[in-house]
Amino acid sequence: MLTVLGERQSNPFCDGMTRRNFLSVGGLAMGGVALPDLLLAERQNNIGSSNKSLIMIYMPGGPPHQDMYEIKTEAPSEIRGEFKPIKTNVPGVNICEHLPKIASIADKCVFIRSVVGAKDRHYSYQCLTGRHNDNAPSGGWPEIGSVVSDLDHRSGNESGVPGYVNLSPKMKHRPYNFGNSSFLGVSANPFKPNGNSLSDMSLNGLTLDRLNDRRTLLSSFDRLRRDVDSSGGLKGMDGLNQQAFDILTSSKLADALNVDSESQKTLDRYGTGTDKVQGDAAPRVNRQFLAARRLVEAGARVVTLSYSFWDWHGANFKRAKENLPDFDQAYHALITDLEERGMLDDVTVVAWGGIWEESKNK
Repeated sequence: MLTVLGERQSNPFCDGMTRRNFLSVGGLAMGGVALPDLLLAERQNNIGSSNKSLIMIYMPGGPPHQDMYEIKTEAPSEIRGEFKPIKTNVPGVNICEHLPKIASIADKCVFIRSVVGAKDRHYSYQCLTGRHNDNAPSGGWPEIGSVVSDLDHRSGNESGVPGYVNLSPKMKHRPYNFGNSSFLGVSANPFKPNGNSLSDMSLNGLTLDRLNDRRTLLSSFDRLRRDVDSSGGLKGMDGLNQQAFDILTSSKLADALNVDSESQKTLDRYGTGTDKVQGDAAPRVNRQFLAARRLVEAGARVVTLSYSFWDWHGANFKRAKENLPDFDQAYHALITDLEERGMLDDVTVVAWGGIWEESKNK
């Protein structure tokens, strides 16, 4: 469970719920009800899976929160920085002048200004799991997407699209990378449509009848092997076989990843960014936001992507001026696109990165 507002148990709301439990996740919850709880309730009550999904925009490094969403207008100039605040469409809420598009949809966003408990480690782990890796089980804690995917698989999601899709490239700085299902097994690993994966998602002349025959044969062998398998590993492989079959017999995943099928107007709305790798992290590719929207629309539960590089250690305002306009355009496009398609109530979008906390004696 990720506690967004820290460990304080005081100052409960009028209904007795503490601030700590109001924003808590085992997959990003509101009002104390986590997405995994929702999936489990669906399964226990024999109802179909819902349309609830999550798009996680991981910003490798430490996005400068004080220069993006909480401009220190009352602080001395040497503290508040050079960026000026601008009004949003929410009275009394100001954000950075280089985020004008996001300012125009502030009523659909929550600028969380009270995150505590993060450690000075530039890794994706704390964003993707909601935990630190101290005292973690062997293999670490599973990621939010893997938890949701595992529960969704049990609930009988037959969308033909993997529950957890990771659009992130392999990044040079290893702690930025993610895709760990830990003890949930290999079937809960994210699907990564990178490299030549798209070309593999076709039958290559194999008919559905022959594929179904092979599936029956595999099932027969699996039943035999299951009797002598006690490690639990076969269960994961069965899940992978099921996922592979669903992908091969459905065009939904390949279609969702084909963003070029969108209208030019939509492509222009999202913008392009740059496909050049930024620092030791990821490119600043705006169309990944569009791919994420298409994937959740097709049935994916959790889609993660890595956007640019935010571990600057110098030239902060210069780097911010390079990154913020592209991010502003892509994020605004995603939120307004979801709203226009009637999906915004069912899709949670989170954009965040690591946090760097320097000790007081530095």
